[in-house]
Amino acid sequence: MPEQIAFLGTGRLGAAFVEAALGRGDAVAVWNRSADKARALASRGARFADTPADAVRGAVRVHLVLRDDASVEDVIAAARPALGPEVVIVDHTTTQPGPTAERARRLNAQGVRYLHCPVFIGPPAARQGKGTIMASGPRALFDQVRPALERQAERVEYLGDRPEMASVLKLAGNLHIIGMLALIADMLTLCKQSGVAPDDAFKLFDFFNPMTGALMRGKTMPARNFTPNFELGMARKDIALMLATAGDAPLAALPGIAQRMDALIAAGHAADDVSVIGIDAVP
Repeated sequence: MPEQIAFLGTGRLGAAFVEAALGRGDAVAVWNRSADKARALASRGARFADTPADAVRGAVRVHLVLRDDASVEDVIAAARPALGPEVVIVDHTTTQPGPTAERARRLNAQGVRYLHCPVFIGPPAARQGKGTIMASGPRALFDQVRPALERQAERVEYLGDRPEMASVLKLAGNLHIIGMLALIADMLTLCKQSGVAPDDAFKLFDFFNPMTGALMRGKTMPARNFTPNFELGMARKDIALMLATAGDAPLAALPGIAQRMDALIAAGHAADDVSVIGIDAVP
């Protein structure tokens, strides 16, 4: 007997999850604010629903793949009258930690079984059951849905009962993705301004792994150990060279880094290690 589940939110990622679930033999009802995106999945075997309540009626599990906290609240409110008492809402939406914690505590106290499960999965990986799902919240709810999550992704990480933990780490992970892309963009700008082709620029990573030193220094930040190895003042000199090389070309990250360094140097940290850039990030 196939599982009856619902997906509320069928954008690119939600639709990919639905396609994978249908491929596993699940009976899937779908709803999306833009109805055409949900209707498109009917040709693949999904049941199109006009409303969130219609979608969740009879489901044993409800997956949310929405935009933000406000949309999560709105859709849960619309679906709630039709939720069965044992249904678990599995929320894959990337949300803000504070509202996530408040929502999880409020809903579970009211008898609505809610678990926050954001993902590091893109649409192609979702179709193949790859990537990582994080979960935080009541252990009993996680244990109930864990087998389904393990069919949905190749790695499932339970982060404990603090309901906002997965939200925090999801934002932290996306920060790294976005931040690294900004740095790569600035690297390519610097090389372009110097007449170096992108293919030649990326050869740097054949023999240099910037994450090795960054993680080593980053792990000293919580101990507030800023014994100099690469002094902030010298790092700021190098940033000045980079800015001069880039000229008036648009930059994604370097100007903000320079501004932060200037404030720390003015506060007397020029002789500290460059990792002092995180001095206000730790207790």
